[in-house]
Amino acid sequence: MDQRTLLITLTGPDRPGVTSRLFAVLSGFPVTVADIEQVVIRGRLTLGVLIAYAGGPSTGTGTTIGGLWTAVEHVAEDLGMEVELSTGSSVKERRRRGRLSISVLGQPLQPAAIAGIAGRIAAAGANIDRIERLAQWPVTSIELSVSGADPETLRAELALEAALQEVDVAVQRISLSRRAKRLICMDVDSTLIQGEVIELLAAHAGCLDEVARVTEEAMRGELDFAESLRRRVALLEGLSAEVFEKVRREVVLTPGARTLVRTLKRLDYRFAIVSGGFTQITDALVDDLGIDYSAANTLEVADGVLTGRVTGEIVDRPGKARALERFATAAGIPMSQTVAIGDGANDLDMIAAAGLGIAFNAKPVVRQAADTTVNTPYLDSILYLLGIPRDEIEAADAEDAS
Repeated sequence: MDQRTLLITLTGPDRPGVTSRLFAVLSGFPVTVADIEQVVIRGRLTLGVLIAYAGGPSTGTGTTIGGLWTAVEHVAEDLGMEVELSTGSSVKERRRRGRLSISVLGQPLQPAAIAGIAGRIAAAGANIDRIERLAQWPVTSIELSVSGADPETLRAELALEAALQEVDVAVQRISLSRRAKRLICMDVDSTLIQGEVIELLAAHAGCLDEVARVTEEAMRGELDFAESLRRRVALLEGLSAEVFEKVRREVVLTPGARTLVRTLKRLDYRFAIVSGGFTQITDALVDDLGIDYSAANTLEVADGVLTGRVTGEIVDRPGKARALERFATAAGIPMSQTVAIGDGANDLDMIAAAGLGIAFNAKPVVRQAADTTVNTPYLDSILYLLGIPRDEIEAADAEDAS
């Protein structure tokens, strides 16, 4: 027996009861539901329903479907909506390879960017199955569900288009694992917070220019981090330990940092920070934000002054990756369900080890190595890469405030 399909598309003003009215009519006919999609934009509804039914000359379906067609048109007229109906030959659809989620972030998001991205997708032989807006501010974020593409090839093509259009584009496989990333591990300096803590300390010690120069060399990967840390810390020798309280007051969180941590904690994520900076500052961030795990270097203090040395094992590039693995083990979370976020060369091992590596306003060497990049100044934009829409974040905030 042949299987045939009928696609019903209703468009018009959104109102309560549209979906129930349509399906109440369909329930009176010998059809099954094969697919449903619905979207509302500025109060205007588009509802698509794909139904399947038995075909063939002996089934008498012509009369049945004719009656269904008439009934659906009556419902649309009664609701003040437009309806389109189109038939197909088979309910069976080709199982597409490479089902992907493509997140696009722009500030603002221009039509040319969507045109360029859609063009690259089409040129790759892929199809956009669904588009959904995740956020309208402080950045605009949309998510496209795409099928029929090789992820690595499409990621490379879209990276070129993203640079051309000055937007951020993330390509991820659509799978259960995308929704199960339960440990976020983040760099601190120039990621969770604005600026570098050691430069704040250096400003009080009067050696800011020299420290900043060494920091930049290390972040570009031109200088071994452990050696650069020792050189910079040595310049702080003799500084009073009272400086820590002053620097804690000077630390400024990156915009969206509190929203990011608060939202993920609501969703039962574990949150960690790992820093080439210093526990004398990161411990305060842990307490303030409710962070679960942390690792950082510790400045040695003797008789109330800094000695110009660090104590214990240095948290460097490989040390950050080891910390991520340690946190994942402690939380009982596989590495495939971790997200690492950073901006400098000493974050590369951690980003490579994680299930998803994100370069946040990062140096070129990190952007090239990461799975995706975020170049907006808002840290909570990372939520959209995890498929968490802005309206759900705001609804949760409003519920907590009430």
